[in-house]
Amino acid sequence: MQHATIVLLKTLLAVLIALILVCQVVIVPAVAAQSAWRYREIAYLQVPGVVIGILFLVCVQVVLVCVWRLLSLVRADAIFRRSAFPWVDVSLSAVGFATVLVVVTLVTLLAVGVQNGSISLLCTLGIVVGSGLSLLIVVLRGLLRKASQLEHDLSEVV
Repeated sequence: MQHATIVLLKTLLAVLIALILVCQVVIVPAVAAQSAWRYREIAYLQVPGVVIGILFLVCVQVVLVCVWRLLSLVRADAIFRRSAFPWVDVSLSAVGFATVLVVVTLVTLLAVGVQNGSISLLCTLGIVVGSGLSLLIVVLRGLLRKASQLEHDLSEVV
């Protein structure tokens, strides 16, 4: 059961990574070009928008790769070893950086006078979700540390 679940999860992660790559190469530049053409007063934000969009998606891909590696550690029954912590730390850093990108986007749009309620709400939602995910990863890292310590203590007893 666990093997099948891990294989299925890794397949879904691979599909997600591929879809995000398509978004980075095709969709983000196309949407930015269309927006620059439609809203010519902020067309100068096209390149920064593409860069921030692609960086945000890179952060998502990094988290997915980290989850892939953690799943590999689960399958190898090595999740409670020190080798798991760097992957959790990289995930935390990627989520934090993505949240900072959303904050920068919101501040930039407000600074140039883009007063779109939907975009502001979406950015605010992104900041709240990113902050929540960061805190959740911190809590889960603490649980991983405790479980690792308990496994280590148990192995010494046995």
